[in-house]
Amino acid sequence: MNSGASPNPNYSVKSIEVIASGSDVLVRHYTLAPGDEIPWHYHNHVTDWYFGFDGHLTIETRAPRGGCDLALGVRYSIPPKVAHRLSNNGTSDCRFLLVQGVGPYDFHKI
Repeated sequence: MNSGASPNPNYSVKSIEVIASGSDVLVRHYTLAPGDEIPWHYHNHVTDWYFGFDGHLTIETRAPRGGCDLALGVRYSIPPKVAHRLSNNGTSDCRFLLVQGVGPYDFHKI
């Protein structure tokens, strides 16, 4: 189910709730079920800021290769033009807040 999903989502996860949406910022609350994945993609203009609530979210990046396991209270940012993928490799739902900005939103699947 995708409730309140962003423009033209190219993936499906348990839920996405839009908290705020403007011309240069997008804030959403995500819930990923075990096995859910947001596929490899990048953004041309926005920085992604992730804030962990609960569960096990794995963030991977390419060029530079890196990432983290996002946990409660942890934040992680990905600058524009860095390819990244998110996945729930845990055994229960994971929840996180994603703040994207400042700039026009775009999603380029790789």
